[in-house]
Amino acid sequence: MDYIIATSNLTKSYKEKVVVDKVNLHVKKGEIYGFVGPNGAGKSTIMKMLLNLVRPDSGEIYIFGEKMDDKNYECLKRIGCIIENPYFYEKMTGLQNLELHCDYMGYHNRRRIKDVLELVNLQNIEGKAVSQYSLGMKQRLAIARAILAKPELLILDEPINALDPEGIKEMRLLFGRLHQDYGATIFISSHILSEIALLADDIGIIDHGVLLEESSMEELGKRNSKYILLQVSDVPKASLILERVFHVNDYSVQNDQTLQIYDTSLDMAEVNKALIVQDVLVISSQYCNDTLEDYFKKITGGEGIA
Repeated sequence: MDYIIATSNLTKSYKEKVVVDKVNLHVKKGEIYGFVGPNGAGKSTIMKMLLNLVRPDSGEIYIFGEKMDDKNYECLKRIGCIIENPYFYEKMTGLQNLELHCDYMGYHNRRRIKDVLELVNLQNIEGKAVSQYSLGMKQRLAIARAILAKPELLILDEPINALDPEGIKEMRLLFGRLHQDYGATIFISSHILSEIALLADDIGIIDHGVLLEESSMEELGKRNSKYILLQVSDVPKASLILERVFHVNDYSVQNDQTLQIYDTSLDMAEVNKALIVQDVLVISSQYCNDTLEDYFKKITGGEGIA
């Protein structure tokens, strides 16, 4: 398998607390890999280690098939990145910041700056000092800087943070275009799991420094549960009717009004009719599939992403 990123037993501790615990990542060339986990799970630390900003305590990192070490910096020129909060020279304009980045990277195609500013919808304001940018505008400028030199690999830590819904949609389309048109491999973390589900080919789920699972979104879709979500006025009475009349035992109680039924072959018209006859008000019933958020909660023991 041709991996752009691979790690072997990657481990890092701070003050005797293990924050990354023997992580084995596998990011295939040309894919969008979604890296998900709650705050403090170890995502940013791993991304910093991939970029040689933080040294691991143990384990190995391979980028573009080459082992990363203190002497191997050339491959970093092939990577664009955003890690945590992006920083700029605040008194300089967005244009000047990007020009400076070109000089630093040894990238001499200055016409590309105009293109990337248009891609992130920052055209016509490149003359404004960055100190006057909103948080969302700074995030867009960070994305422009990350893609400026046409990198083969993008490592993006919460790149849609601080963007409004329309901005998030624009960036999703941009990442898809970079992936499809330029063949860029994208390693992206986000707490907005619905966006990762729309973007990613593969995902890695990390919690408390442990990589719990790597899987393709296609495979997750096959494994995720289908169920009927039933909201009623009287859950105990509805449960008895399901068991005694319809012989259904494969269900769970979500709260005092909601049941999750896993036998999707049920005729819900008949179920609703039986409930109403027994004076149980049916508030709603619908067929559902697990979301990525549902799956995340399942394998982390019920914890959410926040």
